[in-house]
Amino acid sequence: MKRNVLIIGAGGVAQVVAHKCAQNNDVLGDLHIASRTLSKCEAIIQTVHEKAAMKVPGPFHAYTLDATNIEAVKTLIRQTGAQIVINVGSPFVNMTVLDACIDAGAAYIDTAIHEDPTKICETPPWYGNYEWKKREACKAAGVTAVLGVGFDPGVVNAFARYAVDACMDEVHSIDIVDINAGNHGKYFSTNFDPEINFREFTGTVYSWQKGAWQENKMFEVMREDDLPVVGKQKSYMSGHDEVHSLSNRYPNADVRFWMGFGDHYINVFTVLQNLGLLSEQPVTTAEGLEVVPLKLVKAVLPDPSSLAPNYTGKTCIGDFVKGTKDGQPVEVFVYNISDHKDAYNEVGSQGISYTAGVPPVAAAMLIAEGTWDVGHMANVEDLDARPFLGLLNKIGLPTRIKDAAGDRALDL
Repeated sequence: MKRNVLIIGAGGVAQVVAHKCAQNNDVLGDLHIASRTLSKCEAIIQTVHEKAAMKVPGPFHAYTLDATNIEAVKTLIRQTGAQIVINVGSPFVNMTVLDACIDAGAAYIDTAIHEDPTKICETPPWYGNYEWKKREACKAAGVTAVLGVGFDPGVVNAFARYAVDACMDEVHSIDIVDINAGNHGKYFSTNFDPEINFREFTGTVYSWQKGAWQENKMFEVMREDDLPVVGKQKSYMSGHDEVHSLSNRYPNADVRFWMGFGDHYINVFTVLQNLGLLSEQPVTTAEGLEVVPLKLVKAVLPDPSSLAPNYTGKTCIGDFVKGTKDGQPVEVFVYNISDHKDAYNEVGSQGISYTAGVPPVAAAMLIAEGTWDVGHMANVEDLDARPFLGLLNKIGLPTRIKDAAGDRALDL
């Protein structure tokens, strides 16, 4: 059994991870959190104590860490005795933290694919460009590395695996739909790091269709669905992490990702992009100052964690999965509904952070007890979905399924 967890990162998702680890520290053991800014880590620990979140008495320590420094990460892993590392820092540090875990023998968990800060929307397959190159190293070291265990990617990968295994003999398509029907009350904001958010939408949109990668432009392809609780919603085909791994596991199925956007978001985004303000390339002002436009936009927008107190409404994220069973067509919608205000009341974060932060803690618990401690690298869909979804039901993200038999809770 593995115990003692090191959380890397101190943003909104890290706050959720910290609270959920505390609520389950009887399983996870001693807790540690590290980032570049010690005060942010200490503030998160303070909110944990204010909520009396620790299930049993135990330590929760904060550290300063440059996660781009492999040796520093290895040293901290050994110093803390952490056997599980939950990386919810910037996707720019995935590879250094992963390498440190392999060398130190700690299990590794992240919530998003690695990104090179100098590149935008790289050519597929993204995992093949980075993390998957470390598969043999993980296997040789006997290190468990579970990739992309947020909600999307993460839970939606498990939704797909469950739907295919439980409901059909053959899968034909997987359409992941992410709708945030909440309202944060700001003129314009992103729900997580603006730099990462905008990078997702400024390049080519890749989908896996007809056994090959297809290319589209952002906001070029739209669909509308009548969804549980949130009603009729428009979403647009977008490039996203889980398309790259799910297409590897289900190469004969069409795999697409759809993100909901309001007209206001699209209008502001389009203006920013057309003005060149989403560029990651530096420009020089008339005063001789060198500025990166994207980082400037990030600096003037609200901090996503500041949205939580006034956020209202719900999210609906799920998978439409089509295939055949006994030669007959089958379609299921496996999904979750989350409430922004409920998330804030429980852990002090908004619903987007909540849905991203609960899953890696569930994965850590499954690794701790041995169920997912596989001793090699895996994406979520490579692992048994039932214990994962069953545990999420218990710790805050219940799954529902809608099919020909109706709409019901998924009891696992």
